[in-house]
Amino acid sequence: MSKAGSSLRIARRGILLVLSSPSGAGKTTLARRLLAADAGIRMSVSVTTRKPRPGEVDGTDYAFVDKAEFDRLKGAGKLLEWAEVFGENYGTPKARVLELIGAGTDVLFDVDWQGARSLKRELPSDVACVFILPPDGKALEQRLRTRNQDPDAEVIRRLTAAAAEIGHWQEYDYVVVNAELESSVAGLVSILAAERLKRERRTGLAAFVAGVVADL
Repeated sequence: MSKAGSSLRIARRGILLVLSSPSGAGKTTLARRLLAADAGIRMSVSVTTRKPRPGEVDGTDYAFVDKAEFDRLKGAGKLLEWAEVFGENYGTPKARVLELIGAGTDVLFDVDWQGARSLKRELPSDVACVFILPPDGKALEQRLRTRNQDPDAEVIRRLTAAAAEIGHWQEYDYVVVNAELESSVAGLVSILAAERLKRERRTGLAAFVAGVVADL
């Protein structure tokens, strides 16, 4: 068998690929497209105190809990990160994520800047953070106005929150401007491919190199 074929089996540690964006920038659509494009990455299922939206499935989209249960999980150290967003709590269960990345499976996160910062603090060598920007402010406002037909007060609130979220873009490793969907998806695929090749994540690389040298 060729060394090129053998290299495909080099063991590695999984990646926490974090996507953040202001509301309306297309992050959810991009996450779904990336999951469909790559079988080697799974979506992190967060726990939240907010109520399910139409079509959301408990345990698939989110694990829906009350505040008492959320506080219990947080107090017991069972959450990798948590944050309050628009008055509701969101958090990431720790055990499942550690199990997946330890087995070499990548995990996709849809979190805000607070969550991204917490993940980088907890697992700095495992995290790659991508910020999704809209092509311009007017496009973002139009998406927010047409997406859910929210009243003006809600749109204004979300635009104010969007400006605050965008202010954290420099904390991220990559920035994707979501002007054209296919190009943005291709950018995320490229980021994931590059992160998978990082030397420090490839736990089986030393043994592989030793084998190459031994064959010389």
